[in-house]
Amino acid sequence: MAQAKDVLPRSLAPRGLNRAEAAAYVGVSPTLFDEMVKDGRMPGPKRVNARTIWDLRRLDQCFDALPDENARDDPWGSVRA
Repeated sequence: MAQAKDVLPRSLAPRGLNRAEAAAYVGVSPTLFDEMVKDGRMPGPKRVNARTIWDLRRLDQCFDALPDENARDDPWGSVRA
């Protein structure tokens, strides 16, 4: 059976990623990714038969929700005009 990477055009990323791909997608090691899933910073996987797959769109949402580096150091970040 052909892999998704062999079937999809290069311009179209697969919607589902395995653990290593999901970790690489958000720029962390698989071990740190596991920790982030466990503490809720990253989503849990979906199960498709015996496969464990992370949804690219949910990864994007969780990544967008991560705090910016300077947000912790900005005392005015929570002050609204």
